[in-house]
Amino acid sequence: MLGHHIAIEAQIRQYELVLIHRKGTDLDRVVDLRFESRIADLNDRGSLVKAFEGLDAVANCAAYYPTLPKPLAQEMKTARLQMKFFLDALEKAKIEKALYVGGAIALPKALNGMANEEATYDKAPENTAPYVQVKWLMDDMAREAAKDGLPIVIGIPSMTFGEYDFGPTTGRLIVELANQTLKAYVKGQRNVVSARDAGRGLLYSLEKGKAGERYLITGENTDMDTLVATICERAGVPPLTKTASINMAKLASKLQETRYALFRGEPPKLSSTAIAVMAGGQHLDGTKAQVELDYRPDLTMRDAVDRAYIWFEKNGYIKK
Repeated sequence: MLGHHIAIEAQIRQYELVLIHRKGTDLDRVVDLRFESRIADLNDRGSLVKAFEGLDAVANCAAYYPTLPKPLAQEMKTARLQMKFFLDALEKAKIEKALYVGGAIALPKALNGMANEEATYDKAPENTAPYVQVKWLMDDMAREAAKDGLPIVIGIPSMTFGEYDFGPTTGRLIVELANQTLKAYVKGQRNVVSARDAGRGLLYSLEKGKAGERYLITGENTDMDTLVATICERAGVPPLTKTASINMAKLASKLQETRYALFRGEPPKLSSTAIAVMAGGQHLDGTKAQVELDYRPDLTMRDAVDRAYIWFEKNGYIKK
């Protein structure tokens, strides 16, 4: 989703677009784009070096994140190797500017007020959820590479809703609420940005950002009560009012992941990644991107929900 929207913004700005993708990727999903196709894999350093040849700038919109339950050590090994191969390829191909699209989960919870880009962990987070550990690791590797002279910027979009969310990823909340398959939600703070704004802000990060710096690409600070109510209203379904504590959600997730590890079958609907996102939500301060990148969101949280809902309905994710 985010890569698609960065590409749209790049085309608007008259850039020549090269789409680097794995072999077997369904390119029918990007028929609206004009691009040169190159095949590479983040697990293959040589393929990345070859794919990066002759490029002026590279945006990594496909950084690793845990999906199916696996041991933490295995998840960290995969993330470390993929990020190392990406950084090595940037150096080998002499890329002049690079963007790593990170996650807000890499920021510690702000004790007071809103979180900003300066928040860092002194060591690995105490939260051992693979998603938290992986995103912290890759963020740390990107910043260390910049200290060593690599021209890499870190763009961090907040909770993103919009078109081309084929997974769906964050849009799963909209789909499940609209289809009335979500039984409860966890309260908490959020910052919601439209995918269109996120794509523009991330491109600005690549164009104008300073190497080694993080830039929060934000939208509207809100909370889960308001977000859930907005989605239900847009979908024309009764408002979901049942909530669950984070501890109850963690217990349900652990049971689902254990069952999957033992018997396979259907992957967990409530994964440790989902729990990490729920627990890590907070309000974000987008001032730095406003000042240094001249980025400001054009769309509201309600706009983001509306655009995503229309796309999901049009593409058959939402039952009519």
